[in-house]
Amino acid sequence: MTGTTENRLTTSWGDYGLARFPEDPRDQLRAWDASDEYLLRHLVGGTGEVPAVDVSQCNVTVFGDRWGALATALAGRAASLTQITDSYLGRRATEANLARAGVAEDGVRLLTTQDEPPARIDVLLVRVPKSLALLEDQLCRLAPSLHAGSVVVGTGMVKEIHTSTLDLFERIIGPTRTSLAEKKARLIFATPEPREKPEPSPWPLVYTLGPEAGAGPAEGLTVTNHAGVFCADRLDIGTRFLLAHLPPWRGPGTIVDLGCGNGVVGTALAKGSPEADVIFTDESYQAVASAEATYRENIGPGALGIPRFLVGDGIADLPANSVDAVLNNPPFHSHQSLTDATAWRMFSGSQRALRKGGELWVIGNRHLGYHLKLRRLFGNCELVASDAKFVVLRAVKTR
Repeated sequence: MTGTTENRLTTSWGDYGLARFPEDPRDQLRAWDASDEYLLRHLVGGTGEVPAVDVSQCNVTVFGDRWGALATALAGRAASLTQITDSYLGRRATEANLARAGVAEDGVRLLTTQDEPPARIDVLLVRVPKSLALLEDQLCRLAPSLHAGSVVVGTGMVKEIHTSTLDLFERIIGPTRTSLAEKKARLIFATPEPREKPEPSPWPLVYTLGPEAGAGPAEGLTVTNHAGVFCADRLDIGTRFLLAHLPPWRGPGTIVDLGCGNGVVGTALAKGSPEADVIFTDESYQAVASAEATYRENIGPGALGIPRFLVGDGIADLPANSVDAVLNNPPFHSHQSLTDATAWRMFSGSQRALRKGGELWVIGNRHLGYHLKLRRLFGNCELVASDAKFVVLRAVKTR
């Protein structure tokens, strides 16, 4: 590949140019894997004793389609097609891949995990997500839309499908079995058993931070975690370490909680610095919903600062030279791929968005070497604090 990240997915219906988002010519990762291919082959030809699925007269819903490979291949082949995703980047990839395939903008209904699911689902296709909690939440939300004749097929790589995965399908949908493995991928077949009272989702979880949050504005916060958001039932040790070394912001200013998760860091800052305007941003719809709920529960209507809650591509949607500080706990994986690309984009995006004199505060594992990237971008990097596992770093935009 030269100058493009597009690869070709070949199916019985044709081949499709697909790419991840954001596109990067250096990125060699495909926008689909063997589990997507296995599911598409099954729909056309069947698998063993399980027959093929004629979707032409069906209302089809696809959940967990990471980069839109399934939606793109199925577009125009069903009576209606809905994709449900928690990922802003996945949604943008889907939009771009559908456009490459010549699919009209209204050819696929794009929903988020926070939206109301379709009222009737004849065929439910599930690309098993990394988060078991997100799978549980979405199966509970989708099950009431199924009927006795609905077809439910899950797919994933063998390493992603565990006994606990199958137990969720069995408990929430109905009797469940799996296919033989092909190219390290496996299919899940669940037979819906419509119930008078479908199992409600146990999500979100709500809990209160105690002394583990440290003697500061985070202690006593009520935290809301929607399914799939990092560290669902406790304050993770990295965030705890950052909060212990983050000084309060003095006076007015615009602060970004970048990759906000459940919003604990930004909410603690807003509580201790009431004049600050805090922007919570994440690529996960579940995360931003969590952050907004956490903020609303803890910061009263009399607060001086004005919060904003943005689902987006990191900090890319904010104007250059527009913020005073960025707080960041970057992930070192993206859609199950171990990579520092996400952290690099977060850091470079922060450098662009910060005003001169603005500060980027980063919490990270010691071994990741973030100080080297920050020095390259900012020309400086201060070690604020460290322990055996984590470092807190501060970089200042000087020009």
